[in-house]
Amino acid sequence: MARAAAGARTLLEALGIDLDNESLARTPERMAASLAELMSPRPFQMTTFPNDGGYDELIVARGIPVRSLCEHHMLPFVGTAHIGYLPGGRILGLSKLARVLEHFSSRPQVQERLTVQVADWLCAQLSPVGVGVVVEAEHLCMTLRGVQAPGTTTITSSLLGALRDDSRSRAEFLALTQASR
Repeated sequence: MARAAAGARTLLEALGIDLDNESLARTPERMAASLAELMSPRPFQMTTFPNDGGYDELIVARGIPVRSLCEHHMLPFVGTAHIGYLPGGRILGLSKLARVLEHFSSRPQVQERLTVQVADWLCAQLSPVGVGVVVEAEHLCMTLRGVQAPGTTTITSSLLGALRDDSRSRAEFLALTQASR
């Protein structure tokens, strides 16, 4: 962490920030600690259970908070994700949908890759009939700098299996992800 704080100090000084000011003196350490926190997912154990009841309808968790750092500008993007699947032989502990999202978002990212990584991981771990992931986020690199378009959001989706191939399943999943809006 000392090396990261030294790097933050060098960056801030190169940008003309006066770190001799009492309120800024520990900013490099706080900056390094906050970035480390943003890029450190909590460990989790994948928990699946036999689909003993033969459940064959969509399971969707909506409005899961998502935050990550844009890998191009190292500024946050924040929003919500909707993750669902049509189960096969196993079902997932519901909290794991949010944990998988956190795992992949806890590193510099682009939203498109994040969306695909979550869907691919769930598909590989569960072998479900289908998986769907929709992420909607505001990118501070777009709203605070550059084009400066506050309130603009980006929506990405990754649909696999029946949620991609079957038009009725696809429509149902997409409708469920928008039901709260």
